[in-house]
Amino acid sequence: MIQTDFDPEIAREFSEELQPIASPNDILGMPIFQKESLITLAALFFLNLLVCWIIVHFFYYRKAKRKEYYYTYMLFSVTVFLLMFLLNNVNLGMGFALGLFAIFGMIRYRTEMVPIREMTYLFVTIGVAVINGLAMSQGIVNLLITNGLFILVVGIFDCLLSIHSKHTKIILYDKIELIKHGREEELKKDLEERTGLTIRSMEVGHIDFLRDVAYIKIQYDPINNEPNTIGMMVKLKDFTK
Repeated sequence: MIQTDFDPEIAREFSEELQPIASPNDILGMPIFQKESLITLAALFFLNLLVCWIIVHFFYYRKAKRKEYYYTYMLFSVTVFLLMFLLNNVNLGMGFALGLFAIFGMIRYRTEMVPIREMTYLFVTIGVAVINGLAMSQGIVNLLITNGLFILVVGIFDCLLSIHSKHTKIILYDKIELIKHGREEELKKDLEERTGLTIRSMEVGHIDFLRDVAYIKIQYDPINNEPNTIGMMVKLKDFTK
């Protein structure tokens, strides 16, 4: 059996030697300036901002012309990127980051029904920001390729859908006798004369026989790529939000 003598003085001196020496650049244990981290942050931040701006400005805003969503998408992208970048640096774990991503992806504004196209672009901008904020270890080339794929896929599908794009309106129609089966051609002709639009399809919705009106959903060819941001609104409160 081997016996060892424990000297508390030697142990105390040894522990003092192992304690980290405070750096003059630290305040309360936090570094004042980290050059490498700042350069990485700046490079990835501007890359993320550029990619999201291309997607929002050239694909979404070119058709929708909705400045409020433009503003929302860009701020969401910046906020989520900075959040993911800082969380990645403090190493809180991928599960926590994905949980935050899921929360952001499920956001729904209670004051307005967000159309599916707007929700899709919101999801895309959040996804780009999360990838750019967490993929620092994947390499610059891989990150550039990933962002390029985002732009390429959005651009391809946007162009494909633009070829056969049709705008939609919901009309409160007063000639209720024309909604009867067999009078579709008369209904279409009357709607085209009163709206000046080339109607491709019609769908009769809610019918109010007390007021002799009906809601009709029409699909028509857009004129000069006009925006269609309020085509689905049918109530006065929808216009006064």
